[in-house]
This record gives sequence, structure tokens and C-alpha cells, in this order.
Amino acid sequence: MIRFTNISGAEEIGANCYLLDMEGTKIVLDSGMHPKREGMAAMPDFDKLEPNTVEAVFLSHSHLDHLGTLPVLQEKQSCAEVYMTPACATLSEVMLHNSVNVMSAKRLDEGIVEYPFFTHTDLDHLCDSWHPKHYNEVFRVGYRQNVLASFYDAGHILGSAGVFLESESGHTVFYTGDVQFEDQSIIPGADFPEDGVDTLIMECTRGAYERPTDYKREEELERFAHEVRDTLERGGAVLIPVFAIGKSQEILYNLHRFKQKGIIPPQTPVYFGGLSAKVTSLYDRYSALTRRIEPEFKLKEEIDTVPLPKKGKAPLVCSPGNIYVVSSGMMTEKTLSNLLAEQILPHERNSILFVGYADPDSPAGMLKVAQKGEIVKMRRHAQPVPCQCSIKSFDFSGHAAREVLVDYAVKLNPKNIVLVHGDPEAIEWMRTSISEKLPEAHIITPISGETYTLKS
Repeated sequence: MIRFTNISGAEEIGANCYLLDMEGTKIVLDSGMHPKREGMAAMPDFDKLEPNTVEAVFLSHSHLDHLGTLPVLQEKQSCAEVYMTPACATLSEVMLHNSVNVMSAKRLDEGIVEYPFFTHTDLDHLCDSWHPKHYNEVFRVGYRQNVLASFYDAGHILGSAGVFLESESGHTVFYTGDVQFEDQSIIPGADFPEDGVDTLIMECTRGAYERPTDYKREEELERFAHEVRDTLERGGAVLIPVFAIGKSQEILYNLHRFKQKGIIPPQTPVYFGGLSAKVTSLYDRYSALTRRIEPEFKLKEEIDTVPLPKKGKAPLVCSPGNIYVVSSGMMTEKTLSNLLAEQILPHERNSILFVGYADPDSPAGMLKVAQKGEIVKMRRHAQPVPCQCSIKSFDFSGHAAREVLVDYAVKLNPKNIVLVHGDPEAIEWMRTSISEKLPEAHIITPISGETYTLKS
């Protein structure tokens, strides 16, 4: 018997964490931190797990909504073996150490006494126990070694993977994690199984977003390039808020390509650094070891950037003619993208270009819908500023479009489909669309804390 329990603590994009009981072998998929909650509320519901009963943990990729509480899970389930791809392991170590710094700062600034959930010393010990496994490598997990497992390239970010599991009785489960089937600029689209799946656990991030039917990534890149060029030509500065993993590297690569094509002046300064620069070094380290569009291309070797000032040094002053590729993508308070926005916003010649998802409640989400001339407040204890600059959004998502996900589910035609990692509207669209095409499928939209028995 195969059972599934959503222990993420939410029916939305949150602290992704799922329990699979595969004929007595307990397996956890991901262990995230909720991006919109703080303290213990950001944790998965680990109380649903009896102490030291989990035998294996699989990490799909290194974004904190999938990774952020893994050290806590390891402490609570010390006998569990932890598996991920080699690139994911290297990235995850960097991201978790950075998370300690962020949580420690929030403890001081916001009085969140539970932070940090773990220390740098804890991480040094816990990371040594991880088991990196290559894509398509088949291995056994569990005390009885009765579950076969393998990773498939998810095409989302460096090291991202779908997880394929097969029980002793032959029941197969495939967890997509976050997936992109279409090629991005650096990373090719997912290389996923196309048959032989009994249970599909699938992300639904973009289930509520209807992408234009005539969308083409190259045309979107061209529109983005022209917006950068037009801003520079009118003497403005360009602010591009990015996430450290994935989006930073994609944008850096494309700005380099725009310079090579003469769309923007080759000498244009591109400010880039911090965590994004560390992650970019790892993208280069794994360039020949993971699937790439251009395996020989090294971002840091071939692209000239201007380093960002280190913390505690003089603040960065925005200047005309510059491009700032900085985090955070959500423009969270006290991040560089948030601070620079206050300098960028009041001037018509400048631009803020959004290249990825922004939560509607975040500063970035607020700016995306701001009207020209509107007075906005980027920080709680700061003066409001007028929104006079150009604000544009572009679709370079690392997540598959909803129609592509439905097509994948139809191709697999599994007995069970579990829809996760989506806000309620997104999950409902996916459920309705898939049920119309696969009326015989057992479709589950799992409520937090509930356990579901899967059709065998």
C-alpha cells in the first residue's frame, strides 16, 4: 500500500514537504521553509512524523521553499539518509549557510527568537552526511533496501531533479519537484520519464496563469533587450531584481549576449555580486558536468561585471548608464534591490525590469501593479517616493506553463495524480483541466496533514 501525506503546513506554495509511505518504507520529499511566514510558522508540520521513522529524504532542488528546513528534519530524523544531485548538494550548502546569516539578522532586527533554526557548525556536520547521486543513477533506499530510486533532470535550475521511486511490489511514483520542460538560455528543458509512472506528484506553480498562445521566449528576450537599450539611450539606469539561483545567471548571460549583438553598448557597466556571484561560480564549476546549452561557456570568465560593495562599506549610489542585476527578486526590505529602487523610482529616465515571479504582497509585487505617479513606500521606516520610472515585466519563468504540465500528465496517464506546489486557484485549474482529459485518474489535491491512500 502506498500512502501520501502533505506535511507542508499549507495548501499553497509554502514549506514544501511530503511524506510517502511506500509499503512500510517512509520517505520524505523536500523540506522547505515557507516564504511568507516567519519563525516556527515557516516550518513544515514535522509533528506528523514519528521520531526516527523516516528512512530516506529526497531533495529536488536548492530553493529555500524546498530546502530551508532540511537541517531541522535531519536533526529530528537522524537515521534518515538524505539524497540529492551533486550540483544540488553544493548549491544547498551555500544557500543554507546564507540562510543562517539571514535568520540571525532577523533575530536581532525583528526579535524572532526561534531564529536561527540551525547554526553554521550544525550545517558543517549535517552536510557531510548527504548522499549525492547523479542523474539516471539507480540506487536502493530504506532499511530493507526495498525501494529503487533515481533522479531525472528537471530543467529548473542547476542540479534540480525529479524523483523516481519504485516499491517492492512494482508501484512507481514520480515527483516532479519544480520543472521547466522548455529550454532556458543556459539550462535545457527537463529530461523526464515519458511512461511507466503509476503515481505522479506534480507542481502547479503557474496553474492560475494563462500564457499568451503566441508566446515565444526569443521574442520575449528581444523585447527585454530593447527595453534595456532604450533606458540606456535616454540616459537612465536599469534595475533588474533577481533571485540568486537561476534568474541571476540567465540575466547575466543574456546581457552579455545583447552586448555581443550590439543591442546595448559593450562597455555598459553591469553591477553584480553577493550571493548571486557565489552561485554563478558554482554554475561554472558544473558547466561540463550537467546538461547545458553551451557546455564550454563560463559565466565568470567570459562576462565582465562590476562587483557590488560589501556589507558595511559605503552604500551603492545609482548612476545613469548602469545596469544593476541584484537580489532579492521580491525586493525584500534591506536587500540591495529594495534600497536601489528608492533611487531608481523618482526619475522617468530609469527602468525597473521584472524577470520572474513576485508575490503580490512583496515590495516587488506592489511595484508591478503601481501606476505612474503613484507614491510608494519600499520600506516600513522610510519616506515614500513617487513612482516615475518605467516598470516592465517579462516572462522568463523557470516553471513549466500550465498547459505543458497538463500535457505531461496526459502523456504519462498515471493511476494517481497528486497536485502540489500551487495556490488554491492554480491547483483547481489544474485539477479541472486534467480531470477532463483523464477522467479515470485518481486526482488528489492534498489538504495539509491529511493522508491519502493511492490506487495500486
